Amino acid sequence: MTGSALFSPLTLRDVTLKNRIMVSPMWQYCAEKGYPTDWHLMNLGRLADGGAGLVFQEGTSIERRACGTVGDLGIWDDCFIEPLKRLVNLVCLNGGVPAIQLVHAGRKARQVPPYKGRGPLLDAAGVEDWDDWEMIAPSALPASPGFSEPRAMNAADIASTVEAWGASAQRADQAGYQVMELHGAHGYLIHQFLSSSSNRRSDGYGGDFYGRTRYIMEVVEEVRRFWPAGKPLLMRLSCFDGDGWKLEDTLRLVPMLAKAGVDLIDCSAGGISGSPLKGDRPLSYGYQVELAEAVKRETGVPTAAVGLIVHARHAEQIVQSGAADLVALGRELIYNPNWPVDAAQKLGVDPDFQVMQRRSSFWLDRRAKTVPGLTLSTYGEDESA
Repeated sequence: MTGSALFSPLTLRDVTLKNRIMVSPMWQYCAEKGYPTDWHLMNLGRLADGGAGLVFQEGTSIERRACGTVGDLGIWDDCFIEPLKRLVNLVCLNGGVPAIQLVHAGRKARQVPPYKGRGPLLDAAGVEDWDDWEMIAPSALPASPGFSEPRAMNAADIASTVEAWGASAQRADQAGYQVMELHGAHGYLIHQFLSSSSNRRSDGYGGDFYGRTRYIMEVVEEVRRFWPAGKPLLMRLSCFDGDGWKLEDTLRLVPMLAKAGVDLIDCSAGGISGSPLKGDRPLSYGYQVELAEAVKRETGVPTAAVGLIVHARHAEQIVQSGAADLVALGRELIYNPNWPVDAAQKLGVDPDFQVMQRRSSFWLDRRAKTVPGLTLSTYGEDESA
């Protein structure tokens, strides 16, 4: 499509995205013992068919104790590869690039899903492997008041989790994912090492900036050992967390990550305690875009912008201005999985509905040509009615 920055292609390593719209990883909390269900097929299929160029699967746990809730997806064993291939194949069939986010919850394990009220899961009833679902963290500091105290990781824990990141990356490649993101934000394990508020270690993995960034660098290096050179690697960061990690720290870290093989920074904020939406930032449209813009401007590394990006022209302006290379949508795609189709119409760059696969676009194109001047439902009421 011509005439639109949002609907221009983006190439990262050997992978080309058809547009700059990224489906953010969104937890579904409905896996069964780590395995995907029909819900995951439905959810990812509709998001891919809606026209997004990059379709991320929710955060997927690299080991059993990495799970945040009982419904988290897993990739800690080879037995997950074949079921995950079904998700990959469906996204590809519907025109999207399949992507996976890897995560370790650390001290944010054993939680109640948000739609059931959030908070710590204190009762082992119904969880057969409760003892295997151990809470670990850089330091023995609970995530929030009321949460259990995690066990401080020893050298063996650090080594085993680093190895788990790499092994999970290898499985993701075998399942067919084309893009990978590591979750280093929102108070999960990597972020717990980065922030001085959660990392009080006195060994080589704590203390100053280089000690606290040692874990993330080892993780990236291990992942790049197993993740093919032609496939992009993204990192989600809380560019600041309002407590022990500042934007200045992010700007020091990003060039190190890029040198180690990270291709794009997914720029968020907060989450070291409480919700990632809290902190000192007002919740207005695009309230975190300036973080992506600052990281890209100061480091030259491509970025994704997140945070209440809702309207087509706003998304277009973000990419056109160079503030970010991708716009990541989450809840707006829950509201309207066909947002990319709608955005292309509103920007006037897709008269034939080519952002969708032909089996769906045929009917929309036919209606548009049969009923010229039709007002689409997302434009508001037809004044002539």
